[in-house]
Parts: sequence; C-alpha cells; structure tokens
Amino acid sequence: MLYSHTVIPSSSVESHRSSPIPVFLHGFLGSSQDWSATLEYLNCSAAICLDLPCHGVSKYCEVDDFAQACQQVQTTVLEALQKSGLPTSTPLVLVGYSLGARIAMYGLAQAGFTELNVQGAILEGGNVGLATEEEKVLRWENDKHWSKRFATEAMDEVLFDWYQQGVFASLTPTQREHLIELRSDNLGAQLACVLRATSLAKQPHLLASLTSLTLPLLYVCGDKDTKFVALAEQSGLQYRKVNHAGHNAHHEQPNEFATIVTEFIQQLSSTITK
Repeated sequence: MLYSHTVIPSSSVESHRSSPIPVFLHGFLGSSQDWSATLEYLNCSAAICLDLPCHGVSKYCEVDDFAQACQQVQTTVLEALQKSGLPTSTPLVLVGYSLGARIAMYGLAQAGFTELNVQGAILEGGNVGLATEEEKVLRWENDKHWSKRFATEAMDEVLFDWYQQGVFASLTPTQREHLIELRSDNLGAQLACVLRATSLAKQPHLLASLTSLTLPLLYVCGDKDTKFVALAEQSGLQYRKVNHAGHNAHHEQPNEFATIVTEFIQQLSSTITK
C-alpha cells in the first residue's frame, strides 16, 4: 500500500457532508509534500495526498504498469477514508499533475477506480497519449535512456539535464536549482522502475474514452506551457490556464491553482446536493 496522509487545509470551512474530497496525485520526481502550498489556500473540508509508487515514503512500492498503479491508488484511498472515519462511498475529486494526471486519466478511462466514488477530476499537465506507433517507439527509446541514467548516474547530474528539457523552458535558473535540490533525495533505481512502468509509450491514447465520460473533467495548464496549452486547446476538454506559470502550475502559482480546485469542488457540491 502507498503512503498517504489526510489533511485539513488551514483555510477550510465547514461544508456539506456531500462535498467531494480532493485526492492529490503528484508528478514524476515529486511527493505528497508538493501540494503543501496549494493546501494553504484550499477551501475545502479535507484532502487526501498520496506518495505515488517509487516516490517519497512509497519509494519501495513498485508497480509493473498503469493498472497496478491505479490499483495501489484505489486501495490506499479506501484505507485513508476508513482511517479518517469516512465512508468508502465519500465523493472524491482526483487532482493529478503530470504523471499523477496520467494515472488518474488511465484509471478513469480504463475503469481502474471502480470502488471509489469519483465525481470529477482536475488534470494538470497530463499527456492524453501518443497517436502513432512511431511516436511510441521514439518515446520508449527516450524513456529507456532516462531510466538508465537515473539508475546509474549521480542524481544531481541527471536532474540538471532533466530540467533542461523543453517542457521546463519557462523555469528560471533559480527555479531549476530549487527543483534539483528538492528532488535530489529520490532513489535513482526506483525512479527508473516507475519511469519504465508508466512510460507514455505504454499508455493508450485516452482522449476518446475521456470525452465519453459523463463525470466533469477540467484540464489545467500554465499559460507559459505552450506544449500543453496546445494539447488542451485541441483536446475538446474543458480547460483553464493558470497565469504566469509553466508546466508545474500548482507549484508556481499555488493560490490561483487552489482557487481553481475550490471552485470546481463547489460546483460539484451544488450538483450533488440538488
């Protein structure tokens, strides 16, 4: 089982029992602590934060594929609800960033969360999948390259090169240095494991399945994240751009991101209580 903790945001207010609880799923290299700034601004009764497989306190919880990752998330959330004295039927909103968003999308599209009462999802900077086999072959070669580096080289050196990738182009040198320092306590071999298991090359193209779902989905991306802004615009999904932010919008603008989450949950609450 994965590590999780349930938190009461400092700005929370009393809400209806039917108000959905957000479940936060961080990105590759991250941990549940990545959401701490967002939680400071979040207006909800409670939130569940997980350390995904091979990350944080869950660093030794390995998985072979997306299905296993979704099963681990589901089991952990059910346990977190029970420990908090909440029914397992408690309505939930999945909030995933990058890898966390891809796991959330896979679980929703492939019926991986059937025991959870998921009422909606916020997907930040998650790739819906690659369209062609050629793209998947190229991505697999790229992920194998990074996987080998994480497993065999010094973490700070690999991270320095990792954050030079185009998707992180909006980062300032200071922001890059901060992220390298923040992520340097990861275990390279474990990162290599989860990178192979959840490679975008192994992910189905999920967009058609996602757009056919009846539950509300909101795609979120930073306005400086040109790749994912384009993806959002082309997807047909409802989306919001976070001002003055790149790929990691919740880290760069936690207040605005928390407002988006709060408003999404409030809209769901009004629907549920009708």
